[in-house]
Amino acid sequence: MPLPPWISDLPALDLLVSVAETGSVGRAAQVHGITQPSASARLAKLERRLGVPLLVRSRRGSLLTPAGEAVVAWSHGVLDAAQTLADGVLALRADRQARLRIAASLTVAEYLLPAWLLALRRPHPDLDIAAAVANSHGVIAAVRAGDADLGFVESPDIPPDLGFRAVGTDRLALVVAAGYPLAAHAWRPLRVTDLADQPLLLREPGSGTRDTFLKALELALGFAPSLPHAISLGSTTTILSTVRAGGGVGVISARAAASAVAAGELVELRVEGLPLTRPLHALWLGRTPTALAAELLSIAAG
Repeated sequence: MPLPPWISDLPALDLLVSVAETGSVGRAAQVHGITQPSASARLAKLERRLGVPLLVRSRRGSLLTPAGEAVVAWSHGVLDAAQTLADGVLALRADRQARLRIAASLTVAEYLLPAWLLALRRPHPDLDIAAAVANSHGVIAAVRAGDADLGFVESPDIPPDLGFRAVGTDRLALVVAAGYPLAAHAWRPLRVTDLADQPLLLREPGSGTRDTFLKALELALGFAPSLPHAISLGSTTTILSTVRAGGGVGVISARAAASAVAAGELVELRVEGLPLTRPLHALWLGRTPTALAAELLSIAAG
């Protein structure tokens, strides 16, 4: 059953309770910080909306009618509940303003997010930040569930039900150990078809790195290859360790491979006609991100 329209006039009910407590419309008006004529007009409107007389006015003050006494008695519980609701909502607002929950895929979390958070903390030294690391599919799920105010993904596919903004780009690298057979031929680019027979070390399903690579392969070949020798591994660190041991061709972010390539431990392979640059996106639920999320978004995009 829907509530009647007059039930929303809680300020007038609160004013009526004050009249009962002070014995005067004038004193009740002072308690509420309004003029006596304004208070009288509110109470008269409440009487019209309820359809019952609430007050008997005299030179000595205002007395509640029996109906007014009943309405005041019932109003106490309603007003207490409304105050609890107001206090709770204000607490939620304060909590959201003081906290920022982030979910980020591995490359963003390891190589970009720390500098962004450091820049955000300068104007907000007391900000409570919670950052979770997951693959791109996990980040999307966290944002959808409301568990993260802002998510960062490397996936090429952005769900249409989430708000998003590009915040940069990343490049994938195919790397092998210095002693791996293909390393000796790294001076010339490979053909895309050369990859089919290689033990490709890929991130797990749901990873943006994996999705980007497989989509690029399909685009270059014109069909989705079977990749019978591909191995799925759960982290970039595991892929790097397996590559160093000579276990195959690692497909990871160029940022993650940069130091090992510079040190000569790993060799980056070039593949002709294989686009490996991908956009990085920030995601949020709803039309606009929260104020703190928007501030971090500006830092990331800048």
